[in-house]
Amino acid sequence: MMRNWLLPEYVEDVLPAEAWRVEVLRRRLLDHFAANGYELVMPPLIEYLESLLTGTGHDLDLRTFKLVDQLSGRMLGVRADITPQVARIDAHLLNRPGVTRLAYCGTVLHALPTTASHSREVLQIGAELYGHGGVESDIEIQGLMLDALSFAGVTGMHLDLGHVGLFRALCRTGGIDRDLERELFQALQGKDLPSLRDLTAALPAASREPILRLPDLFGGAEVISEARKVLPDLPEIASSLDELQRICDALKSRVDALLVDLAELRGYHYHSGAVFAAYATGSSNAVAQGGRYDEVGRAFGRARPATGFSLDLRALAELAGPSDKRTVIHAPASGDPALREAIARLRAQGEAVIVDLPGEREALGNVPLRELVAKDGHWQVVSVG
Repeated sequence: MMRNWLLPEYVEDVLPAEAWRVEVLRRRLLDHFAANGYELVMPPLIEYLESLLTGTGHDLDLRTFKLVDQLSGRMLGVRADITPQVARIDAHLLNRPGVTRLAYCGTVLHALPTTASHSREVLQIGAELYGHGGVESDIEIQGLMLDALSFAGVTGMHLDLGHVGLFRALCRTGGIDRDLERELFQALQGKDLPSLRDLTAALPAASREPILRLPDLFGGAEVISEARKVLPDLPEIASSLDELQRICDALKSRVDALLVDLAELRGYHYHSGAVFAAYATGSSNAVAQGGRYDEVGRAFGRARPATGFSLDLRALAELAGPSDKRTVIHAPASGDPALREAIARLRAQGEAVIVDLPGEREALGNVPLRELVAKDGHWQVVSVG
């Protein structure tokens, strides 16, 4: 027999203690973004599928729930990522010249869980910067991410850096076709060296050797100097390495460890430049990630350089630990104006005050930890126990 209270797999309720932690963190982070000039936007949960997937590549398509709009007969998608929606807002609704900074927070839904322990319903929060193509905006957005994680109480932060421009330049100059490029990408992502050797066996040495060196270019910032020695002297490669060096120089003092991985092609079909992920003590998965994605703006018909990051707010709240929550104050039911004033004053100060309903005190089973009592002609908060 179907139990009406059961939820779909990898979908769950958020109960009071966790919901409070998440909400406190959401407010703090959005206030932090606003203090840095990032304006809040709220895209819709569903859109026409072609708009939702524009410029995002095949991966997001597989993660997106699809349904038919009963009004138009067109295909709709339930968003699996808010970033493309924010890019659409920047390109077509705001349509501002110059730099635009936007922030967002909302639920996304995945057709399949990303890992066995992840929910398919993710509360995503992030920030995006549009209209500036220089490395300075990459540094700003990554710095904002690190500040947000620190602000949330995350410790032991590690920053991983990569740059998809390197692999793209090697494929372009080597005349590698799309099918082989896709296979090479899969092998690099899986660190599958035997497959990588097989796939490059027929390539000229000038194209084969640099690609085979990418998995070895992994470590601290010194990897960038090593890459300059072993990779072709191409303008695109030199520019990508220069960008990574500047990011390392700007952010290395703000993290416990900084790692450069030139075979890391996270979001390769979506990103166009520097990519990054932040890790922290207590989590084996990235707690935040992002990168430069200039080509998405182009796909929306308005060429706009862009960089940004996002994170799973529930996962971050769990990692950050419990937030401070004051004990509820119980007040008696009374028509005394002075009591009403005392309750209003306490609530304005951020306290939670409950006016007991008939029989509620008995239902508690014990004495409240704090209550409002009349003492010396004034209503005062008294700690019990």
